[in-house]
Amino acid sequence: MAEPTRWATETKHGHSQWYIERFRTMAAAGQDLVGEARLLDAMVPRHARVLDAGCGPGRHAGELHARGHAVVGVDADAELITAAEEDHPGPRYLVADLAELDLQKLGESAPLDAVLLAGNVMVFLAPGTETQVLRRLAACVAADGFLLVGFHTDRHLRLEDFDAFVASAGLRVEHRFSSWQLHAWHDDADFAVTVLRHAAG
Repeated sequence: MAEPTRWATETKHGHSQWYIERFRTMAAAGQDLVGEARLLDAMVPRHARVLDAGCGPGRHAGELHARGHAVVGVDADAELITAAEEDHPGPRYLVADLAELDLQKLGESAPLDAVLLAGNVMVFLAPGTETQVLRRLAACVAADGFLLVGFHTDRHLRLEDFDAFVASAGLRVEHRFSSWQLHAWHDDADFAVTVLRHAAG
């Protein structure tokens, strides 16, 4: 059994439903909520196989599905997965902890073209599982595939620690930006968007 994630241990009762309603409200107001999905879409071939890791209520998984990709959305929070199935049908959604993820056992044997980790997924992992999560996600990705990871660098996870976890997982940093809009990286940035590939790739 995996250690409980920070999403479970550091948020209050009712947080998941608050999070769901927050994004439903923003979507109803016409706010742009899928910039991360647009970026990934630009990086993969048509009809790619994509994993939305820590998919939450499914906004990115749904957008990528609408753009023609075969999408699997995974989250450890069953409440968020239920909302994803209701609000963004089309992808296959699974309740699973990323630290224990085995897509083959879940019936997804074909390698993925890409994995998206948006919404501070890395920050909300259980402490000490970061390398394990990255290693399991890397095992799902084809030799020429990639992981696209974004998180705030001032919340629990320092960038230098993240880079150490990346190396330990057999991955390498290919590109880094300071926003999902691809603003140039700078050392004072409090947000990092990183493209990871297999170290041997």
